[in-house]
Amino acid sequence: MIHGTMTTSSKTDYLSILGLSKNFDDFELKKAFRREARKWHPDLNKNDINAEERFKLINEAYEFLRDPKQRASINGKEPINKNNFATGFPKFEEYLDMLYGFNKYSENESEKDFQEEDIYEEEFDNFDYPAKSPSEPPPVKSFQDVETIIELSPEEALMGSTILIELEDKTIVEVDTPPFAGDGWRLRLENIARGGKDHYLQLKVQTSEGLRIDGLRVLYKLELFPPDALLGCAVDVPTLEGNVTLQVPPKSSTGRLLRLKGRGLVHGNDIGDQYVEIVVVIPANMNDEEIALYSRLQELSLSEA
Repeated sequence: MIHGTMTTSSKTDYLSILGLSKNFDDFELKKAFRREARKWHPDLNKNDINAEERFKLINEAYEFLRDPKQRASINGKEPINKNNFATGFPKFEEYLDMLYGFNKYSENESEKDFQEEDIYEEEFDNFDYPAKSPSEPPPVKSFQDVETIIELSPEEALMGSTILIELEDKTIVEVDTPPFAGDGWRLRLENIARGGKDHYLQLKVQTSEGLRIDGLRVLYKLELFPPDALLGCAVDVPTLEGNVTLQVPPKSSTGRLLRLKGRGLVHGNDIGDQYVEIVVVIPANMNDEEIALYSRLQELSLSEA
């Protein structure tokens, strides 16, 4: 959230900066200052480009209102502005000591009076001091869309399933996946991620044998060495009901689809098929004789061209 700043163009601005009425006393002044200083210290608002200016105004208001002579100028004189931060900000605890002295309670104020609003040193241990005035505006944190992978069984993808996901803020959201869903589908949950971004659910519907589900269809990639793809071969491939022998036709190139009829999912009277995609791969460890044969094959293809 970007907070607005206040100017000192009005004689009542110092009161509004600290949230005080005209009848405030010293106790209310110190309490208001401690509250606002804690809220707007630049070390605690590094992504807010207005925090530095606001903190200066809070200090200026306190310096002005704590002086009885200057406090009277609210009713007729111009305020005397002070800038104590020309060279950067001190540590927060040092800053409070500078204002209050080592004893931060006056003779008429007890520790109990300040217990609720008190600022403890350990709250600021994770911040760097002093804060420096940047030459450029500090970076504003950007948010991105979030994506979560959801694994479903073939049956859950076919019939639809209710899943629970945990958002970045630890909120648990219940989501119903659509029936006949497939591997690789992306479901969009709009505006629920930080910064008003979207949360995407990517469905993973695969078996341990490498079968991918898409509605009623089953997809499988079959890797073949060049001689098998060229000459044809018989190979065992997995299905949802176990292995079957598939006859690969000769001259099968990468991308060719072979259908196993009725080997997909069943829904009522509808039965899907399984599609086997051919992928031709080169063996990783070929000997010199095999490489020579491929070289000869290349020579023959070039001569025919």
